Amino acid sequence: MPKFDFDLITIGAGSGGVRASRLAGTYGARVAIVEELREGGTCVLRGCVPKKLLVYGSHVTEELSDAEGYGWKFDNVSHNWAGMIEAKNKELDRLHQIYVSLLDNAGVERISGRGILTDKHTVKIGTKEITAERILIAVGGWPYKPDIPGIEYSISSNEALDLSERPKRIVIVGSGYIAVEFAGIFAGFGTEVDIVFRADKVLRGFDIDIRNALMEEMTKKGVRIQTRCLPERIEKSGAGYKVYLSNGKYIEADQVLYATGRVPNTKGLGLESAGISLRENGAIMVNEWNQSNVSNVYALGDVTDRINLTPVAIAEAQAFAETVFNNAPKNMDYHDIPCAVFSQPPISSVGLSEEEAREKFDEIDVYVSGFRPMKYTMTENMERGLQKLLVERASQRVIGAHMIGVDAPEIIQGIAIAIKAKATKLDFDATIGIHPTAAEEFVTMRQTRSN
Repeated sequence: MPKFDFDLITIGAGSGGVRASRLAGTYGARVAIVEELREGGTCVLRGCVPKKLLVYGSHVTEELSDAEGYGWKFDNVSHNWAGMIEAKNKELDRLHQIYVSLLDNAGVERISGRGILTDKHTVKIGTKEITAERILIAVGGWPYKPDIPGIEYSISSNEALDLSERPKRIVIVGSGYIAVEFAGIFAGFGTEVDIVFRADKVLRGFDIDIRNALMEEMTKKGVRIQTRCLPERIEKSGAGYKVYLSNGKYIEADQVLYATGRVPNTKGLGLESAGISLRENGAIMVNEWNQSNVSNVYALGDVTDRINLTPVAIAEAQAFAETVFNNAPKNMDYHDIPCAVFSQPPISSVGLSEEEAREKFDEIDVYVSGFRPMKYTMTENMERGLQKLLVERASQRVIGAHMIGVDAPEIIQGIAIAIKAKATKLDFDATIGIHPTAAEEFVTMRQTRSN
């Protein structure tokens, strides 16, 4: 008889956990996956997918306004918030079922409940215990809220995606990608938005020109930005709330959304029972093979707090399954990973920011192009875009590309291939642009910015 019930138990059925489990299953492993909510995880059910659907919906108001510049007229336009949320939930149900089918077709046993380690080979779900030769932890992250008076009145991104009605006024606390994305969503639907954060600019870690440009565009769209302050307490006030800030002011709102980051979702998993080492923030420490300090316990995705992006978790899962169950050792390459923020306008980047490039290289060339998108030239829309290339002067290799503006993520995805392939500025210059497009700016920039 087998020594263990399974070859692999995965705790967490998000994008990373599902990919690892189904690949292991197709390679012949006996696999169980444990999930306490629904298969699909944060990205599919509580993050990237529903959030981008709301981004699409919120942008329609601006599209209708821009259409007037092209001769269109619209009367009696209205929006059904509840209808949109219902349609969004229907789409999430469809995606959830796809994940279920993927697991079932790979022969993976699905177990509903919270998986807790009781030792390095045993997982307890309720009163049931199962064992495996290897355990994979892929439970992702969870929204973080600070402990201030009245914090119980606030919501996180989880609840913001499922509100029964649109708030007329909202305070968003935070300066990261979740905060600026929701600021754009609610402002687009007509909500009065105040965004409050401790830093002096949004999106710490992104290129400075992109950060400045986004703050300017958010202000144009009516978002009120309050920097260098944080809420000290939240009080119930009639049908809404009063948010008292550290600068002595207060804001009245119908909802208070905290988007102050996410933390690894490891609390209460029993990791200490298995002797697994954690970082101070609860992240599981792993080596280049996604292996914890306990040799048969692995972890991947946001729970390891490396690069917290869904495609990264999926790639880590692929590497794990190939290495452990297909005898094809593979490491994850974390260099030049592109990313996007679906703010309004959207942002996308790959490679180094200007600050990072100046720290790493002796000399760099900086190319910047600012423009008003062609689609807005016949409208009253004053939104502007910006594109930026960073080049190591000695090798002329392009080491960073950044964009804010219409279709930025779609454009940067292609640029990322060139940067991953170590293309030079001469390669970019030799490429013929597609005219008229915003993307052609990346192959027509010839003048460096004076340093």
